[in-house]
Amino acid sequence: MNNDLTKDILSTVIYYDILGYPMTAFEVWKYLGVFKKDGQKQEEKISLVEVTEELEKNEALKRRIESHQGFYFLRGRQKLVEERLRKNKISAKKMKILKRVVFWLRFLPYVRMIGVTGTVAMKNADKKSDLDLLIVLAHGRLFIGRTILTAFVHLIGKRRYSWKITDRICLNCFLTGLSLESRLKDAFSASEYFFIRPIFGQKTFLEFQGENGWIREFKSNFRPTESWGMETFSEKGFSAKVRRGFEKIFNGRVFELVEEALSKWQTARIAKDPRTAEKGSIIMADSDALIFFHRAHGLKMESLFRSRLADMRQRG
Repeated sequence: MNNDLTKDILSTVIYYDILGYPMTAFEVWKYLGVFKKDGQKQEEKISLVEVTEELEKNEALKRRIESHQGFYFLRGRQKLVEERLRKNKISAKKMKILKRVVFWLRFLPYVRMIGVTGTVAMKNADKKSDLDLLIVLAHGRLFIGRTILTAFVHLIGKRRYSWKITDRICLNCFLTGLSLESRLKDAFSASEYFFIRPIFGQKTFLEFQGENGWIREFKSNFRPTESWGMETFSEKGFSAKVRRGFEKIFNGRVFELVEEALSKWQTARIAKDPRTAEKGSIIMADSDALIFFHRAHGLKMESLFRSRLADMRQRG
């Protein structure tokens, strides 16, 4: 395979095969991985037509990739199509659960954006999957905002903890408007943040996308866009009035001291948590970001991907 586009397509299908995710031609094009040569990324834009033609006509690809019901996957992996269709339905049900919760979360003070990530965002969730959220809070109120939001989710019985996982909300990523650029910049993070779906805070979401233009180093077709094919809750109206009302209550010097006290207490607890020191954990805690990835998948995915790609090329 001498053609860079051919290599990109095969690499993309292999990468998402690891996630058990067969792809349509449009998805192969949209999430196309960038083939790097001599440390330089490929700059030319690739069209959907070009990708489709490669998938349908390129004999080298057809020896490695087959299709069924409009999905493309590695040869011998047709079972993934049925699995994806099943997971689409499961993910739709989980999204309904998320929307019911987010309906109320948008009333809470300092909430600026709520986006769904992980398998639900990909429409690739199992029945036992949790519900991953990325939440953006107001700068200077990260710890108060997190405390209020976590307490609320716990009180309504939807917070993930201990063995309570299925359909529970995983609060593992809090940012502020001053820390929208991801601190993790690898292929796995690029894929995660490309798939993110905003449920609330469209304006902040567009800012988030703008701050993460580095994704194009891994996904050449990444572009900030409002067109996600799903409805987001309005940032205006009654909920905005309630949110601003709460924020007035939590204003002033007293609550600056509360924020400072919560910051010291929570960062100390995080530092002492045994999981923070575990190999593979990615834990970040400062005034503009609280990130808890106790089992980071990026390095594992990179290793599996490189291994499978090398194996595929060896077989010719």
